[in-house]
Amino acid sequence: MHPSTADASADPLYQERQDAYAISAEFYDVLQAERDGARVRQLYSGDVGNARLGVLDVGAGTGRVTLMSLMESRVPVHAVEPARSMRSVLMTHLASMPACLRTRVTVHPHMLGEAALHGVADVAVCHNTIACLHPASRRALWPAIATALVPEGVLLVQLPPARLPHHETTHDLPTQRVGQHEYGGRMVASADKNRIRTRFDYWVRNEGGVLREHNETFWMWPASRTQVIGELAKSGFTPLPERADPAVLAVRLRSR
Repeated sequence: MHPSTADASADPLYQERQDAYAISAEFYDVLQAERDGARVRQLYSGDVGNARLGVLDVGAGTGRVTLMSLMESRVPVHAVEPARSMRSVLMTHLASMPACLRTRVTVHPHMLGEAALHGVADVAVCHNTIACLHPASRRALWPAIATALVPEGVLLVQLPPARLPHHETTHDLPTQRVGQHEYGGRMVASADKNRIRTRFDYWVRNEGGVLREHNETFWMWPASRTQVIGELAKSGFTPLPERADPAVLAVRLRSR
């Protein structure tokens, strides 16, 4: 997963978190991009393909939603990613694309509230983003998205965990071979007061054993679907029919 800093204006940890991806940026695409890219297409490609004005990718990370949006739509794409290390990978991906696609995407190196986007999109996506925002930052994000969308625009949100985990859980990432080296990792999640501590352990090996080991810790804040819907309602959003995957919440911005 990619913990993003799409809008953290009210988060006292923002400055620290903004630069927190130097380690994960190296490993994210190698270990997770293929599977995450397939999930992104499954969850969002239908809505993105129907966009008529623009697509907004909030917390773009290394670009899974942004790249899919360029392929599935014919409209401008706005990618918001303030974290330099993740944005650098995104820019590298974009640099390798044909100019006819590249000219349709604008990368905003700010929090969404600072990007001054007004009515630029009719579809917005928050993928792998909301869980890693402090609750105050999450609540501050909704009006910024409402400003960036046109009335009747659709917002798709990958929901955070609804509750704290009861015990520590470990999720192994699929190992990948790059030349003579094997890359691997795992995610370890546990409750810590009102937050979820999420530690990523990474390693690089060859036939002789481990060459490098790294780890990086992120925080997640749980919130129920009902709670998120209530927050969004204050910014003018109403829920749409539930999607096939309950992890995604779809809402529409009411006409002003």
